[in-house]
Amino acid sequence: MIVEVDGKRAHGATGGVELTGDDPVMILIHGAGMDGTVWNQQTRFLAHHGVRPVAVDLPGHGRSQGEPLTTIADMAHWVARFMEAGDLTPAHVAGHSMGSFVALELGRHHPDLVTSLVLLGTAIGMPVHPELLDASVDELDRAAALMASWGHAKPAHIGRNPTPGLWMLGGARALVETSEPGALTADFTACADYRNAAEAAASVRCPVRMVVGLGDKMTPPKAAAKLAAALTGDRLAVTELADTGHMMMLENPRATRQVLVDAVRADGTVGAGGTVAAGSAG
Repeated sequence: MIVEVDGKRAHGATGGVELTGDDPVMILIHGAGMDGTVWNQQTRFLAHHGVRPVAVDLPGHGRSQGEPLTTIADMAHWVARFMEAGDLTPAHVAGHSMGSFVALELGRHHPDLVTSLVLLGTAIGMPVHPELLDASVDELDRAAALMASWGHAKPAHIGRNPTPGLWMLGGARALVETSEPGALTADFTACADYRNAAEAAASVRCPVRMVVGLGDKMTPPKAAAKLAAALTGDRLAVTELADTGHMMMLENPRATRQVLVDAVRADGTVGAGGTVAAGSAG
């Protein structure tokens, strides 16, 4: 779908299905240097199981126009304007990595727009390795290779792509390598500068689910646990995925989409047709 936000084109992928009817909406927010295509293993499934998915491209990413935004708060406010422009409120919101911080800030500042949150590959903070930050400036191919290597658990390094014939790490590298100039550096800087995860988490009042890859090197389980401590109580459910790294949407798509469907079903707005068997991988 295409809407206009701040006078510029803004794009969201809907799983190839036109958004109609009264089914619940789920907004999916990508991570640094990525775009909405990282959710391609989830959007089509959701679209055919009683959920209207919208995998948004943030400004300067994918098919959305504009300069990359430089703070997590600005990204959250932009997503809120995107949702309002597309008549997509209220909605369940899922965010991966940088997108998980955006989702938290959206829940904090625009609670009336958010029904529930799903935080994937998240942590109390996301410092960026100096080598990776330097590479993002003028060695994008090297930055892409580092991200792909660190972002996938060991099984992904030896194949096991859920889509036969495709190279999982190669796809991740290609996505970053073809990102707009400056987008990855802006995203990394926004992540590194963000210090409000615990405060935002404590202020959120909607149900929250976290997805933690036990093989995640970029947002390790220990760092995710520190954020979970700010979300304790009946608001929080945590799913841990074995043999899965930071890119869990691609490494473990079935289990990931199970969590997304469960988040919507918990609200009582999608039927049993949304159920999918979860596995440890694949």
